[in-house]
Amino acid sequence: MNLKSSEKKEKNDVEIVIEVSPEEMEEAVNKAYHKNKGRIAVPGFRKGKAPRAIIERMYGKEMFLGDAMEALMPEVLRYAMKDTEFNVVGYPKVTDFDVKDDTKGAEITLMVALYPEITLGEYKGLSASKPDIDIPDSEIDAEIEKIRTRNARIEKVDRAAAMGDTTIIDFEGFIDGVPFDGGKGENYELELGSSSFIPGFEEQIVGMKIGEERDLDLVFPEQYKEDLAGRPVIFKVKLNEVKEKILPELDDEFAKDVSEFDTLKEYKDDIKANLLKSRMAEVDEVFENELMQQVIESMQGDIPEAMIEGKMDMISENFNRQMSSYGMQPAQYMQMLGITPEIYKERMRKQAEQQVKATLALEKIAELENIEITEEMIEDEYKEAAEIYKMEVEKIKENVSKNDITKDLKLKAAAKIITDSAKITKEKPAKSESTEKKATTKKAAPKKAATEKKEN
Repeated sequence: MNLKSSEKKEKNDVEIVIEVSPEEMEEAVNKAYHKNKGRIAVPGFRKGKAPRAIIERMYGKEMFLGDAMEALMPEVLRYAMKDTEFNVVGYPKVTDFDVKDDTKGAEITLMVALYPEITLGEYKGLSASKPDIDIPDSEIDAEIEKIRTRNARIEKVDRAAAMGDTTIIDFEGFIDGVPFDGGKGENYELELGSSSFIPGFEEQIVGMKIGEERDLDLVFPEQYKEDLAGRPVIFKVKLNEVKEKILPELDDEFAKDVSEFDTLKEYKDDIKANLLKSRMAEVDEVFENELMQQVIESMQGDIPEAMIEGKMDMISENFNRQMSSYGMQPAQYMQMLGITPEIYKERMRKQAEQQVKATLALEKIAELENIEITEEMIEDEYKEAAEIYKMEVEKIKENVSKNDITKDLKLKAAAKIITDSAKITKEKPAKSESTEKKATTKKAAPKKAATEKKEN
C-alpha cells in the first residue's frame, strides 16, 4: 500500500487517498472468491468447483469486489491513520473505491476529521457566584433520625396500623371484577410510607386493625404498564400483622453504638462537618461549571461531528449501565420522565457537545500555560486511585495508561487555573445543567409497583 495524498478540505476534514497495489488487490479478490464460491451456482460445475475466471465472466468482475474491499479495509485504515501527517480524530469514512482496470490495483479515498484547532477568549479573572454555606440544626437532626431509623428494633404490636409501621398483608387486585396477573400477594411485608405501591394504597391501610379486610378503590398511574395505565382497580386487602419501629434513645450510648465517638455532641459535630464538606463540594462544582460555561462561550473553532458522536456513545454506555444497576431498561426510564427517545437523544447530544468543548478548552489552556506533569505526580495519582478502589497500584497501572493519567492531570491543572483566578460573587447560583441531571438521575431509582414484591 502507498499513501498517494492527504489534503485538508473545508472545516476540519482531510481527504486521504490510499493506493492498493495489483498484488494486494489480487490477493483480496482471491480471498473473496474462496469465501463465496461454495454459494455460487454455475451451469456445468458443482457448487464450489467453478473457477474464478468463469464466475467473473458470467457475473462480472465486480462479483467479488465488495468482499475484497471489506477484507482490505482494516489494513487500509491502519495505514491511513499511521502515515498521515495530520492529527486526526475518529475513524475515516470511505468516500470512493476505484479499481484500476489496467493494473487491477485500486485507489481508496477516505475522509477523516482533524483534531480541531481552537482559540480561547479570557479564561482568567472571570466571575461566578458562590454563596455562603450554612448547615442548620434541622439538617443534622434529620441525618440523626435516618441513622436512628436504620438502627431501630422491629416489634409486633396489637393496634391499628399507622404510617411508618411495617405491615404483613394479603392482597389481590381486580379490574372490572376480574383478577389480573401479578396483582396478588400473600403475607407481603409492606412499610407504610415507603411509596412502594401505587398512590393511595398505603394510605388506605392506615387505621386497619389486625384481621380486618378492606377494599381499596384506586386508579393506576398514567405512567405505568401499558395494559394497566390509568385504569381503575380494586384491591382486596387483609391485614395480618402490624410491626412498629422502636427507635433507640438519642444519647451518648447511641453515639457510641453507631460511631467512633463517645458523646452525642461529638457525633453531631462530625455529621455537621461531613454535611459541610459535601455541600462545599456541590457549591464548588456549580461555581466551576459557571466559569467553564463562560470559557466555552468565548471559544472559537469547528468541532468535528465524530468527536461529539464518540462522546455520545460513551454517555449512552454509562447511562445503560446505570439503568441496569437500577434493574431498568432505558426505555422504562424515558417513559417515567415522559420523554421520547428523540428528546433524550437531543439532550444527550447537548451534554456530549458541552463535555467535548470543555475538554478542548482545558487542553488549550494546558498548552498555553505550558503545564507539565512530573513522574512524581503521576505516581501519586496511581496511589490515590489504588487507595480509592482498594486495588494494588500495579493493577491500576495495567488498566489505566500513563498517557491517560497525564492527560487527566493536565485537565485538572488547567481547570484549577480558571477557578483560582476567578472572582467570587455571593449571589445564589442557578442550578447548572449537570447538577439538574444529577438530581434527575438520583430520582431515577424506580418505585416498586403494587404488583411487585420487595426484594430483601
